[in-house]
Amino acid sequence: MSAAESSSLPESLYTADGVQALDRCAIDEFGVPGFELMQRAARSGFRQLARHWPNAKTVLVLCGAGNNGGDGYLVAAAACRQGLEVRCVAVADPAKLKGDALTAYETAQDIGLDIEQYETLGESDLTDRLAAADVVVDALLGTGITGALRQPFDRVIAQLNASGRPVLAIDVPSGLNASTGWIESDAVKAGVTVTFIGLKAGLLTGKGPDVSGDVIFDVLGVPGEIASRVDPVARRVDWNAVASRLPVRSRGAHKGHCGHVLVVAGERGFGGAALLTAEAAARTGAGLVTLATRPEHVAPALARCPSLLVHGLTHGNELEALLQAADGVVFGPGAGQGAWGQQMLQRIMDFDGPVLMDADGLNMLSSRAPGRHDNWILTPHPGEAARLLGVENKAVNSDRLGAIQQMEQRYGGVVLLKGAGTLVYAADMGAPVLVQGGNPGMATGGMGDVLSGIIGSLAVQGIAPSEAAVIGASLHAEAADRAALDKGFMGLLPMDVIDRIPQVLGEAEGVLIPLGYR
Repeated sequence: MSAAESSSLPESLYTADGVQALDRCAIDEFGVPGFELMQRAARSGFRQLARHWPNAKTVLVLCGAGNNGGDGYLVAAAACRQGLEVRCVAVADPAKLKGDALTAYETAQDIGLDIEQYETLGESDLTDRLAAADVVVDALLGTGITGALRQPFDRVIAQLNASGRPVLAIDVPSGLNASTGWIESDAVKAGVTVTFIGLKAGLLTGKGPDVSGDVIFDVLGVPGEIASRVDPVARRVDWNAVASRLPVRSRGAHKGHCGHVLVVAGERGFGGAALLTAEAAARTGAGLVTLATRPEHVAPALARCPSLLVHGLTHGNELEALLQAADGVVFGPGAGQGAWGQQMLQRIMDFDGPVLMDADGLNMLSSRAPGRHDNWILTPHPGEAARLLGVENKAVNSDRLGAIQQMEQRYGGVVLLKGAGTLVYAADMGAPVLVQGGNPGMATGGMGDVLSGIIGSLAVQGIAPSEAAVIGASLHAEAADRAALDKGFMGLLPMDVIDRIPQVLGEAEGVLIPLGYR
């Protein structure tokens, strides 16, 4: 998704039920006829087809039942009116259509559009139709699906994905849970998704980004007041939305004004995790960064980043003096789950400032009964989240929004659930925040360590923990996206992201630091 398209998306995110409530509000309270909304959606869909595939001459529209199928019939009609060669396949029996969807079907018939029924086509016939299409419009299922695909939609979607043809999805790629971003069996892989009335949370988190392509939002001209009638399930932010919330430094600032973060990390063999975390914290503006690690990591750490205060510890008792001097703690990257890490965790549990728990810290936490702590910032990936909740990974991945709120209820503090469409939640936030940004190059070891250092650094600079998590995740994603411009995805390393942090922060501060990137 381009930066321009991301910035044009609304802040409020809704479940499928929430968007249906918005739709009913537009119809019942503001008098916008349902068929008029369907016509607006079809016009919007066709505009995106023409915009993204301006040279397309042959269009195949796959229609299901319900209003999503109705949208498809009207998109097909619009394409036909514009002189394109249009094939339309009714995958669901048109005899089952009702209301506005039936009217849409009849409208398409009235202009002479030839609508084929899937049940009369052989598998090879659909394969031929797909091969001949310059672009395919997915209007099969829309927002209603929550479980596995049923026949014949499973076969049709499998054929569509296998064809390799570019796809415009209407409202939601068929097969994707619009509320959670989960795919139970299969889903259409769209190049562009145009969605309406309210932005569906499932498009932007979980598996949603894998199948949605570029997400385009159209409110369809309904009154803006309807947004206040339904509570959103989450709020969307990106770097552009939060950059102005960074702390402002006075001209007379010194290191004592900018916070002191203590990074406790790096069991034997895992010194890299400790150093990535500490260096990211230093690059994000903490006045002092102390690294407490195994003694054998001291020399490499100082050679890499001499601005760090590095202490080699062999026993938890040695941590007490460092904790007394710190404003906040980051614990867990490469800490191991043996005696060294357990001793460190035991001392940190009584620290009364912000404590970011990551990696091995979370794994150790999941085996204890620690109770709720308001000063925690927990940053699990889905596997760690599953261990914290005592459930299977699927339970987390199939309902990321639900899982993050369950973790907050159990452990307190702030919870950040990593993955595509990173989520942040604390009880005082009202609703979770979805942080948009980042790229596939971040799927490599050490990226989470960098995130921990960034958030830990912000948390000692006078920013509330929940705000530090949101800003930190946004900064992490933006720095990674900048780095990917030079390095690509496959070659991206955590150090590349750290190297971009000063530029991103400098621009936010109004200081331009050219680094030769485009």
